[in-house]
This record gives sequence, structure tokens and C-alpha cells, in this order.
Amino acid sequence: MRITDTSDLWWKNAVVYCLDVETYMDWNGDGIGDFEGLAQRIDHLADLGVTCLWLMPFYPTAERDDGYDITDFYGVDPRLGTHGDLVEVIRTAQDRGMRVIADLVVNHTSRKHPWFRSAEASKESPYRDYYVWRSDPPPDTSGQVVFPDQENSIWTLSEKTGEWYLHKFYKEQPDLDVTNPKVRDEVAKVMGFWLQLGLDGFRVDAVPFFLETAGADGDALPRPHDYLRSLRSLVSRRSGAGVLLGEVNLPFEQQLEFFGGTDGDELTMQFDFNGMQALYLSLARADASPLAASLAQRPELHPDSQWATFVRNHDELTLDKLTDDERAEVFAAFGPEERMQVYGRGLRRRLPPMLDGDPRRVRMVYSLLFSLPGTPVLFYGEEIGMGEDLDAEGRLAVRTPMQWTSGRNGGFSAAAPGKLPGPVVDGGFSPEYVNVADQRNDPDSLLSFMKLLIRRYRESPELGWGGFQVLEHPCPEVLAHLCTWDDGALVALHNLSPEPRTVPIRLERCDSSHRLVDLLERGSTPVGDDGTVELPLGGYGYRWLRVVAQDSRRLV
Repeated sequence: MRITDTSDLWWKNAVVYCLDVETYMDWNGDGIGDFEGLAQRIDHLADLGVTCLWLMPFYPTAERDDGYDITDFYGVDPRLGTHGDLVEVIRTAQDRGMRVIADLVVNHTSRKHPWFRSAEASKESPYRDYYVWRSDPPPDTSGQVVFPDQENSIWTLSEKTGEWYLHKFYKEQPDLDVTNPKVRDEVAKVMGFWLQLGLDGFRVDAVPFFLETAGADGDALPRPHDYLRSLRSLVSRRSGAGVLLGEVNLPFEQQLEFFGGTDGDELTMQFDFNGMQALYLSLARADASPLAASLAQRPELHPDSQWATFVRNHDELTLDKLTDDERAEVFAAFGPEERMQVYGRGLRRRLPPMLDGDPRRVRMVYSLLFSLPGTPVLFYGEEIGMGEDLDAEGRLAVRTPMQWTSGRNGGFSAAAPGKLPGPVVDGGFSPEYVNVADQRNDPDSLLSFMKLLIRRYRESPELGWGGFQVLEHPCPEVLAHLCTWDDGALVALHNLSPEPRTVPIRLERCDSSHRLVDLLERGSTPVGDDGTVELPLGGYGYRWLRVVAQDSRRLV
């Protein structure tokens, strides 16, 4: 077990913000977002309260999978800028108190990567065993593909050598063979390079696929998790307080393995995919029970480990952990049209359109996100309530240009609309109605509300550091929970239904010498001698309440 100074665990109460440079801000007018434009918008992120910037792939790409098919792990896509431009973004972010992490995509390369070009050209290539090959025709693997509407096998025949190569994702993305020590060395060099350039860690893409060794020599890498452990150690040595945020969409018990179990020496953080899916089921039912049950099932983690919570990410909103009937409920509530669904298991929508633009409900969900134990992760545009473009292909529906102003192209670019990575959202969520500039000057806007949530979250260390308890009460529509850490305690209540509710709760170790102080609005509520209190909530109402003792010195 490692002993770590708590001051190094900055990510325990961070606010992570994910963006794609290509769609964030175009500064040179060519229609493509760039690092120079991002540097000009760092102050927006600082004003919002972001403490960790997560950059989606900015590497040279063959453009098959929106940047996740990389042709050079050490490069910067020239459309976005240069290494110097990236360093300037990192320097500017650090000057504003922000860490910067980037996607580490090493499960596969692009088919156009020099390694694979060489490996495909000859069986004698020194890069041949960087990839996984088979000489005999593969069996039916249609049930194993990640994109079932795009691929029907995880093996593709290479005509040049007459063998099949493995690819869990698109056929243009051949899988690297992690059992090869040369591949592991290459990955370490890639990580070391970007850490040396100033990154504070990585969001690690497709971790379970990356560690997959099925079909390989069992002696080559008998304990794959030892390799993940070595990568965590590498980041710690090179960066000190570096982080590995892993994409591991598995049941909780298996996720615990990727944390390194009770030792906590593998992934630093993991996304709570299970909790996210339970959240949408609870929203669909207006019943907090599924979410409460999922939160209660979270395994206990090492103090150096952390859950990352989110409402929306850059991929499809996957619902694969729900049963068929549960998934049908969520589809019926939030994606009833076939074009809103993707891969038969998820939604390609953003939250506000799913909630019919109801500002009460949208704010309740984000209040819930920031009050949950863990580290919140935002996807760009969530702070202003952006919508999606259902005419775009697949997951690109939620990767539309950022909306800065009500002007042309939403202020994203001065170029002709046809030169943009994709169309700006139109309709009720177009820049005319949803943009940063208007909301910056409106104290009642969603942007102002998000700033308040982030400020209160950062002032409440028990949310990132503390223990968690679901509070019992007779209102199934309401999630009431308590987070405690050190001498601090915070009660949060969220009403998932449109009907008002009055929620009776009992707080142990509290009496009439305590009061509950509202953190999102003015007011306080006295606690009874036996620790009981009744708390009214409006329809889709939400409250954050700090437990304050008579002699407390905590600012509220």
C-alpha cells in the first residue's frame, strides 16, 4: 500500500472538462478548431471553475473514428496547430490553476500508421508482431464487435500477406499486441513524451480491450494487470501527481480489479458507467431507487482511488448494463425515435433535448451530478445546455461546434459553414438561443447556475473525499444522501418527479444544536432534538444543506 500526501490527490475534488480541439474554437479562420483558439478560451474555463482540462485526441489521424485512429502517437494534427501551440495551451491552463490530461489511445493504431503499413507489407517486418494475426479463417465473431452496425467480425483479411488481423473496433483500427514487450516499451515512451511536454496524466481509452491477451501465448503476459500497474508507476515517477482516468465499462466487481483492488495501484480513477445508466433509469421512472441501489453497490476503494461521475460523455450514452426491459424504458422516455438510438444499446443525444428543455429538470440533474460522491466530468457545451444534431452520423451527433455567440457559426469560426467539421446545431438549441456570450451576462442562466454548483462543490470537500450514505425516507421519487468527511457533513436532496414533496429525514448524531444551511440559496432549517427534520422540495426540486453545529467555525 502506498502512502500519499493528501495534497497530491488534486483529482479527488477536481472538476474535469472534456473537449475536442477540432470543434471548440477556430482562431485562424479555416473552419477547424485549433489550439490557438483553445488558448483564447482558457479564461472561460477558469471562470467556470474547471480544474482539469481533458483533451480528446489531437494526434495525426486517418479520420476514420473522429481522431481515435492515430497515425502518429508523437504528433499533433497539423490542422489543429503545432507542438508549440499545445505547450502554450498547457502553460496557459496551468497559469489559471488547471491541470491538463489527454486521451491515451494505445489499444490500436490506424491502419495507416507506419507500424501497420510495414507489418502488412511483409511477414518479416520488425513490426509484424506489434499486431495480432491468424493464418486460418476466423470463426463467426459478429457478437464480439464494438460497432455492430459497422462491422460483422473482429478479424479482417489482409490481402498482402493472406492473414487476418485483429480489430475489436473498426477494421481501420488494428489492435496492438500488448503481450509483445516491444509494444509495451513503445507505450511507455509515448506516455513519457507527453508527460515531459507538460501533461498531468491521461484518460486511458478502452482499457479492458487494451489488456486483452486472448489467443496469445499465456507465458507472454500471464498477469496483464501487472502491466497496468507499471503504467501507473511510470506516471507517478514522471509526474508526481499524475493521473490515469480509465474507461472501463464493466460491472463494479471487475472495475475494482482495474483500480488494483484494495491496493489502489492501477487506474487512479474510473468512470461510473453503472451509476450513469442507473441515473437515466431513475429519471425515466421518476424513481430514485435504481440510482440509490447502484450507489450502494459501489465497492469500497483505496483512499488513492476515485470514481468519476458524469451525465454525458463524448461517445454514445451507453445503456448496456441495463436489462432489455429497462433499456426499453429509457429509450421510450428519452430516445423514442430510432435515429436517436445507436448500436442498439445507447442514445446519441445530449441531456437538455432529452428532458424537453425543461430548465427545472436540467438543473436538478446537474445539481445531482455535482452532489454525488466522486469527481464530476463535464463534456463541452454542457455548461450552457447545448443540444445535438441528429442528422450527423453516429456519435458525431453530440460533437457539434461549440456555441460561443448568437452570430454566424455560433461564433465558433469565421469560415464558410461548409468548411466546419460539422454543422452547428439548429432549431430550439441553436446559437440564437443557446450560447456563452448571452449566458455570461445573465445571472439566471444555466451557465451562472453551473458556476454556482462548481463553486459549492469545490467548497465541500466531503463530496470528493468523504463517506457516503443514502438516507431513508418515505418518498421514492427523492434521492436523499449524506456525505461526511472530517468535521464536515452535507445533505443533498433531489426530487426526480414534477410533484412537490416534503421529505422527513433523521440525521444521526444531530440534535437541536444543529441546523441545516442551504448552499444553493439563502435560508436554514433547524434540526429537532432527535435529529429529525422535514424538508420541502418543489417539483424537480433540489437542495444542498450543510450540517452546522452551534460551535462550528466553517464558513457557509
